Amino acid sequence: MPKGSHDCGSGEQGAPSCPCIMVVFGASGDLTKRKLLPALYNLAAEKLLPEEFAVVGFGRRTYGHEDFRKYCSDALQEFLPNEVDAAVRDWLIPRLYFHAGNFDDAAAFEPLKSLLACIDKERNTGGNYLFYMATSPEFFGEIARQLNAAGLTAQTDGKTRRLVVEKPFGRDLASAKALNSELLKVVTEKQIYRIDHYLGKETVQNILAFRFGNGIFEPIWNRRYIEHVQITVAETVGVEMRGDYYDKAGALRDMLPNHLFQLVTLMAMEPPSSFDADIVREEQTKVLRALPPMNEAEVLAEVVRGQYGAGEIAGAKVPAYRSEPNVPPQSATETFLAMKLKIENWRWADVPFFLRTGKRLKERITEIVIQFRRAPLMLFHPTQSGVLPPNQLVLNIQPMEGISIKFNAKVPGPIVNLQPVNMNFRYQDYFKARPSTGYERLLYDAMIGDATLFQRADTVEIAWSVVQPVLDSWSAHPPANFPNYAAGSWGPREVDLLIAQDGRPRSWCNA
Repeated sequence: MPKGSHDCGSGEQGAPSCPCIMVVFGASGDLTKRKLLPALYNLAAEKLLPEEFAVVGFGRRTYGHEDFRKYCSDALQEFLPNEVDAAVRDWLIPRLYFHAGNFDDAAAFEPLKSLLACIDKERNTGGNYLFYMATSPEFFGEIARQLNAAGLTAQTDGKTRRLVVEKPFGRDLASAKALNSELLKVVTEKQIYRIDHYLGKETVQNILAFRFGNGIFEPIWNRRYIEHVQITVAETVGVEMRGDYYDKAGALRDMLPNHLFQLVTLMAMEPPSSFDADIVREEQTKVLRALPPMNEAEVLAEVVRGQYGAGEIAGAKVPAYRSEPNVPPQSATETFLAMKLKIENWRWADVPFFLRTGKRLKERITEIVIQFRRAPLMLFHPTQSGVLPPNQLVLNIQPMEGISIKFNAKVPGPIVNLQPVNMNFRYQDYFKARPSTGYERLLYDAMIGDATLFQRADTVEIAWSVVQPVLDSWSAHPPANFPNYAAGSWGPREVDLLIAQDGRPRSWCNA
């Protein structure tokens, strides 16, 4: 099982992580059992957790330690895609503890401090704590304040104290600034890890390796060769049992300032001088600074919102959003968003980025499509019926992670006839990679103090500043036609006009 450790905060990749106790606030919630526990199991299986490691679940349930261990063991059995390895499970489960309490109750944090001190002695974890906020966003600031009041955030005598904050980080520009201010009153920016699990996906991480580790792609990664970029995050599921949360958020708040903008910045950033966290994140932030704020006319012309009605997915009838549990019957919350982004810098001038995300769409797929400019037709026009399709590079993020390239090849025979073909690479086929949750890399990085894949305070605020004009416009102009797309479709009809509005022959991929 995992053995060994190294200097906490060294950022050394590939070795077991720092000795620490991970405290999970909201330990009995869905995120913990579906994602965090399987991710910790996978890290243990890869020998990336040290012997000096433990997890404390903090929640309202009155679990004892053994109750919590049974709960976690059952969760692994249910949510791991493969059979549970008994040796890995038996290493991890005894390292789990539980502390019952309310997040806003100061009386619950002194006993937590005592429990952590006891585990430090038992597990030799050195007083290093990673506090993970798997809670509703309304508790982020309160938890940080209580931890600080209990003396659990101060980094003294070489001890590390880090806060991992889930998304959404705020619900608009003002609330994001307020939350940043609230957290920075009790901890430093270097102690905060604003997590976005999409950045844990292999293909997302591979964007930087693909762009900057290959000599054939970076020279053509610019406006001279690329005609446009499409980014799609489509889900077939509805809001399930999250109607109460989702109706307050909607597709824009849930996806745009975090998942989608993170993908945009990785695709569009300039080459960093090194993979130092601050240098990489500064290049990402420069991309967001190059997004001009939209005026109201641009919002109306270049942003499409939608809400799903009843429909059919995979042969099964599904209800309209307004009929989902905990959703108001006249809700005006969007479940679909598409928009056209312009990046005003030298590399990307006049290259539109089209973003699309939604629930209850036709397929579950997350992909980035780079469409290159068409080849001149001088040579092949007399022999072709129709127009040669442009070359495309597709980064598949889920459900099957991989990369494909579409190009034109001659069909065998005496007549010169071209046909598009694909070259496909899949991680699972080539590397025999085991299934992952997307959280493994992020948890590991937080434990070793590598902040590269986490958002900075200024990045979050700049992202919200781009989003805010859309929120303001939507607030002033409530939708009059919801629901405006059927479940099982690719969204409202207006989305097709969005991608072709400037007269170029474009269409959405997978539409």
